[in-house]
Amino acid sequence: MSLTPKSLSRRNLLRGLGGGVLGAGLAGCGVPAAYVAPGDRAGADLSADDKRLAWANWPLYIDTDDDDTTKRPTLEAFEKRTGISVDYVEEINDNDEFFGKISPALMNHQATDRDLIVMSDWMCARFVRLGWVQEMDRANQPNVTKYLDPLLRSPAFDPGRAHTVPWQSGITGIAYDHRRLGREIRHVSELWDRDLKGRVTLLSGLDESFALLMQGNGVDITKWTADDFHQVCDQVEKYVHNGQIRRFTGNDYTKDLVSGDVLACQAYSGDVIQLQADNPDIRFVVPEEGAELWSDSLMIPDLASHKANAERLVDYYYDPEVAAELAGWVNYVCPVPDARNVLASSKDEETAALAENTLIFPDDEMRERLVIARDITSGERVEFSKRWNAIVGL
Repeated sequence: MSLTPKSLSRRNLLRGLGGGVLGAGLAGCGVPAAYVAPGDRAGADLSADDKRLAWANWPLYIDTDDDDTTKRPTLEAFEKRTGISVDYVEEINDNDEFFGKISPALMNHQATDRDLIVMSDWMCARFVRLGWVQEMDRANQPNVTKYLDPLLRSPAFDPGRAHTVPWQSGITGIAYDHRRLGREIRHVSELWDRDLKGRVTLLSGLDESFALLMQGNGVDITKWTADDFHQVCDQVEKYVHNGQIRRFTGNDYTKDLVSGDVLACQAYSGDVIQLQADNPDIRFVVPEEGAELWSDSLMIPDLASHKANAERLVDYYYDPEVAAELAGWVNYVCPVPDARNVLASSKDEETAALAENTLIFPDDEMRERLVIARDITSGERVEFSKRWNAIVGL
């Protein structure tokens, strides 16, 4: 098994901002969770006789061959092992955009022509709430049952992960340049220190940014309130006006950090692994108050024609050997902790070193500070998006 870390992160592409006009409008569209009648979500499953499935994913989010990027070794191995042909399409560039693309069919109780999709958990929450995804049959997924990371097993929006299974996970924390700053950062509140004035950035996306800032205030993000949200907004607004915050960013925060224009910022763990390859002085910290653990998760839409085939593919990627190969390529937090032992046993030193990287396999100390935030409900989203977007636009 050849595992080679790549220099380009999927999150360097566009991510859904979550607080955009499209997201706010659709979230408040009034489609009830019970719109699809119980028992109506599953169409005729053709899996027994039709050995194929259609899978929509994000770009750069699966292993590819070093010499031919059109080849995907783990996926091709699945096809060979099972005889199931996978139509793999990298068509998801933004959560809200893709939601808008397939929601008309789902809203009208029509098939999406996709058997498996990957969405960020805050968007998965919307699908689950609307009743637009099917419950997975764990009898077809022994690897998921056995190997799924306990930290990811039961988010508030999908208790027991009945409708979603994490594809890859990650941490929203703080990245900083230790050499340029000349000290360590351990707390969220240190973003507001005087020596960082004008050299701090925050993520512009509502869903990506609010939880870490709440944790800095000592809030339990599994049960945060509207008051907690508005307190964060008051703080951020203050630091925008006094010049502490340089700007709000998408994934372009990496450029500011590399150039030295920014000394500390909200950041994703997977990005920092890539940055550290060129600059070991860039560090990622899970603050002592905690950090948000998030996932991009697999779901089977309503009326998918190949549900059992999709369940089988999901379970295949929870085989620790397969999960290790994928983790070695994408460098996000692996949702299969047992994959660490596979990487550690590699004779290749670079591959074995990945097993010791706590941003891929968090150690026990770090795991104690990682929390999955409760999602923003449809009733909250319009109000919260309006307030947050007003601040980001200042």
